[in-house]
Amino acid sequence: MDTRQLKTIVAIVTHGTFAKAGDVVGLTPSAVSQQVHALETELGATLFDRTSRPPKLTPQGMQVLEMAKNILREEEDAKASLRGERIAGTLIIGSVRSSALNLLPRAIVQMRAQYPQLKTSLRISLSSTLIADVAGGRLDAAIVAEHMGIPAALRWSPFLREPLWLIAPKGTRQTNPLRLLNETPYVRFRSAVPLANLIDTEISRLGIVTQDIAEIDTIGSIVTCVRQGLGVSIVPHVALQEPEDRDLVRLPFGEPQLTRQIGIIERTVSPRAEIIARMHQTLALLCGEHGLKRVENT
Repeated sequence: MDTRQLKTIVAIVTHGTFAKAGDVVGLTPSAVSQQVHALETELGATLFDRTSRPPKLTPQGMQVLEMAKNILREEEDAKASLRGERIAGTLIIGSVRSSALNLLPRAIVQMRAQYPQLKTSLRISLSSTLIADVAGGRLDAAIVAEHMGIPAALRWSPFLREPLWLIAPKGTRQTNPLRLLNETPYVRFRSAVPLANLIDTEISRLGIVTQDIAEIDTIGSIVTCVRQGLGVSIVPHVALQEPEDRDLVRLPFGEPQLTRQIGIIERTVSPRAEIIARMHQTLALLCGEHGLKRVENT
């Protein structure tokens, strides 16, 4: 087995056919087939179902594909390290599907501009899945909110501590948060994430009975509904960064006003530690007054 064969396997899966993969790796379709056959013989497994068009990976092929991606990435990182490029290679990072996505793409763009040799791969999922993927080495790091279930082998470093706001449509005259929440149609954030639980717990503690008009699982969609006058809701500060959000009425939510934290989770011993630290710094700067400096282990 050599990296040329592994690159060919990845190219076939990425581009769909042996012929297109050959164009990418500089081989004829016949040579691609020979490489695949040689690898299958060496491993004693059939990697592709050739009866389908385009050819599909077998279960064994899927395992080899994952192995190939890991080996090729290690090769790329090793070459970058030998060239003295500490901020290079590929950073595989995950994020929750929430208002954190308002920040992460901008941070990735800034990192790419500052470190041209750095590549990034972004994956979106739930907090629990992201934490498991970081622990299992399938992700280098992930952006998640403060979470109770973080294993001891992982480190969570907050880069943002932000307030939560009760938002209401432009022109709303009522300024009492409790009355607004009790008397005005309410757009509820319904999602299996810590933020939704934090909001619901405080509403219950305050003895509020909301007049639910909608249940929505993304903060961005909630802000849009409030902007259009559907009702009021509760969102984190980072969700209110667009120019059109300036006209929304904002009132502190909670007594005292609640905050939530978002941070980067990584393995305590990670070969990508320096890159992750730079990403943390970039994200904290983008958060402005609510950004948090990274606390290093001693």
